[in-house]
Amino acid sequence: MDYAAARFNMVEGQLRTNKITDEGVLEAMRGLPREEFVPTQNRHLAYIDEDLEIANDRFLMEPMIAARLVQLTQIQEKDTVLVVGAGYMAAVAGCMAETVFAVESDKELAESTGKTLTDLAMDNVVVLDGALTDGLAKQGPYNVILFDGSVEEVPAEILAQLAEGGRLAVVLADSASETNGVAHLYVKANGVASSKAIFDANVQPLPGFAREKGFVF
Repeated sequence: MDYAAARFNMVEGQLRTNKITDEGVLEAMRGLPREEFVPTQNRHLAYIDEDLEIANDRFLMEPMIAARLVQLTQIQEKDTVLVVGAGYMAAVAGCMAETVFAVESDKELAESTGKTLTDLAMDNVVVLDGALTDGLAKQGPYNVILFDGSVEEVPAEILAQLAEGGRLAVVLADSASETNGVAHLYVKANGVASSKAIFDANVQPLPGFAREKGFVF
């Protein structure tokens, strides 16, 4: 398979035609070998416009949604970024930011992603083993936080890791609803992170972020 041609077609056919205008995002996704973040047997599917399973209940996010989330945060070259979930999104952020930390609870996925990043000589992206819902407070605060999958709610502990003026992009989804999720952008100002709904997005969930169920009378 001609992966270079597949990358070009992804950028021109899936990204540029769907409101991706940030040249940093386009350049990153044009240059990164997305197939390296996919199990060998499924690499021929790496550039399809759908979520792709890469581990047990873990998915590579659809290119267009991933690109739009990264674009929302307007990553700058001196930014420190946290990615919740280790994979391709962390690499995209690593092409744009000074430092990226990715927290990953699946040890095998953390190891494979770390090896891929090493092979790509992306020394500014570090994958650390830990609970996704905890984030990585010891490395914060972060100018940008990205979630590599949908969640039902963003934990207050992770919002607290956002620096003043920081941006957080995430797809919020409700397991009780049959409608798609919605991408939100949080911005922290005067110590408060407020959110705004930006676009509809249907992506696979990250584990552990289900909203606590209340009592039903």
